[in-house]
Amino acid sequence: MNVSDILIHINDSLSEQQRKALEESMRQIDGVVAPRFNPGKEHLLLVAFNPDATSTAALLAQVQSFGYNAQLVGA
Repeated sequence: MNVSDILIHINDSLSEQQRKALEESMRQIDGVVAPRFNPGKEHLLLVAFNPDATSTAALLAQVQSFGYNAQLVGA
């Protein structure tokens, strides 16, 4: 299995509950290994995923489906 990382910048300020809900939602996507926010960087979502099973566009679309303004970093 191939594993890649993508960083998603979320412009909105999310509460801890919103961040946890988003992480859990990302875990439901086939191919996502580990979505996580790091303390002190609550606007950055790092997602480890299998690029053979999902795409960066699908991951970004999932974040945006919550109504958040977000973009891929470095893409």
